[in-house]
Amino acid sequence: MSIQVGDRLPDVPITVATSDGPKPTTTGEFFNGKRVALFAVPGAFTPTCSARHLPSYVEKAQDLKGKGVDEIACISVNDPFVMAAWGERDGSGDITMLADGNGDFAEAVGLTMDGSKFGLGKRSQRYSMIVDDGVVEQLNVEAPGEYRASSAEHMLDQLETA
Repeated sequence: MSIQVGDRLPDVPITVATSDGPKPTTTGEFFNGKRVALFAVPGAFTPTCSARHLPSYVEKAQDLKGKGVDEIACISVNDPFVMAAWGERDGSGDITMLADGNGDFAEAVGLTMDGSKFGLGKRSQRYSMIVDDGVVEQLNVEAPGEYRASSAEHMLDQLETA
């Protein structure tokens, strides 16, 4: 069963991908005391993720922060070096790139997908959530092959009506 609104995120290892190298942390540490707009993608440098998903958050970062979001983070089942390279190429200083290299976070929140037929193995589903001090406030999980509910535009609409 996947995580639900009102649930506390499980405390698992993740890595912050930085230009200075990987910075290991846990979800408990990363989400502690702040309101985070988190979005998950099946893979860095993949078509929809690179052409639409990450760019929507880069473009709308200031609008999201204006609605009470302290930090915006992108997470994927990729290693921290790939996430850092993707962030440098397509991201911005407004987006924290998180590596879930072993898929521990995706598994713990119950939002994995099987990308084996594309040679990707187990990956994260595409989704977004608002996490306030470690508790899921909003959750938007995409249907397979879709991209709408997890976009920055959709998240902004939710924040404006909340």
